[in-house]
Amino acid sequence: MTQHNGLTLAYIGDAVYEIMVRENLLKSGLTKVDHLHSEAIKFTSAEGQAISFDKIENILTEEELSIFKRGRNSKTERKARNASLATYKKATGFESLIGYLYLEKLDNRLVELVAIIMN
Repeated sequence: MTQHNGLTLAYIGDAVYEIMVRENLLKSGLTKVDHLHSEAIKFTSAEGQAISFDKIENILTEEELSIFKRGRNSKTERKARNASLATYKKATGFESLIGYLYLEKLDNRLVELVAIIMN
């Protein structure tokens, strides 16, 4: 299991999730950059990530939930912008989960979860 702390996992998870969302949007046939950006924000903002977590929460393993909680409960100096603290923390936990799956090379699981989120 990855020994990175929750915020480190969230750091990489944020980037991985952003790229996966953008790739899925391109595959959907969107071509206008403004439209791509507005659609991506629906998934990648703190609120969007919290909603994304809600879509997959009931199918996560105990280990995946543990990683989510590690990220969610991490102490940070950053303040939530344009989101409540609870939403920000949930988003951070979600990013940690994505980062964990990526670093552990659990690519099939990562693709499976993102497909559920984006459908």
